[in-house]
Amino acid sequence: MSELNEDVAKSADAYAFHLYKMIEGQGVEKDEKKEIYHLEQAAIGGHPEARHNLACYEEGNGRIDRAVKHYIIAANLGYDLSIQVLKMCYKGGKVSKEDFAAALRRHQAAVDATKSPQREAASIAQAAGKFRPSG
Repeated sequence: MSELNEDVAKSADAYAFHLYKMIEGQGVEKDEKKEIYHLEQAAIGGHPEARHNLACYEEGNGRIDRAVKHYIIAANLGYDLSIQVLKMCYKGGKVSKEDFAAALRRHQAAVDATKSPQREAASIAQAAGKFRPSG
């Protein structure tokens, strides 16, 4: 990963961390405009959960077309919950067959790109109770 990409990823994670502290009301005052700002910044930085949450916000405000676009982007980043929501949107006629199929392909490609022998071994160790992720 290049230095610039690492900085962007760190920045997206920082926005997401600050956002979740805001939502939980931990150490910062609740402010919906600031929440949305940090959500957008984290999403722009490539944070898939932030992108998904931005979709939920848009959907909750009746902007389904915008929400679907955000769900597609999050799914393209490999976010499993977004692909499940897109499946429901497809069944409800809010997403075309072509868009859903493309999102499925890109989601699978993103998931496949993150696979490695080390991750597989860590997953097996975690399932066996031998490993606890930090964080």
